[in-house]
Amino acid sequence: MSSDDLYPAALAARARAYAPYSGYLVGASLRDETGRVHAAANVENAAYPQSQCAEASAIGVMIAAGGRKIVEALVVADEQPGLPSPCGACRQRLREFMALDAPIHLAGAAGVIRTVTLGDLLPLSFGPEHLGREAVR
Repeated sequence: MSSDDLYPAALAARARAYAPYSGYLVGASLRDETGRVHAAANVENAAYPQSQCAEASAIGVMIAAGGRKIVEALVVADEQPGLPSPCGACRQRLREFMALDAPIHLAGAAGVIRTVTLGDLLPLSFGPEHLGREAVR
């Protein structure tokens, strides 16, 4: 898989992020099972728990468009103070729709810095199969 079309989609979404409180702009793009790319940005709120991460927003965009499985993802954010990476809650959200061996590209302003799998980010994870069910796909 290539991040060639995921990176510009996430970067464009990041440019439209709404992060007046943290100033931490994030864009995420997902490739669904049909090859379509869905992108979104983070949206903050003065009541912090009501904010929405870029990954969660992109999942919503994908679901609304009819996608049900993520085969590849990319997250782009500032490289400081460290490597951009999905938060714990978003790692679990991705787990609902993404296989543990699927690639996630972590990117900064200059492009992809590192590619990992969801399993790398969320070892020993809990998923739909632990409930005796498969995810709806």
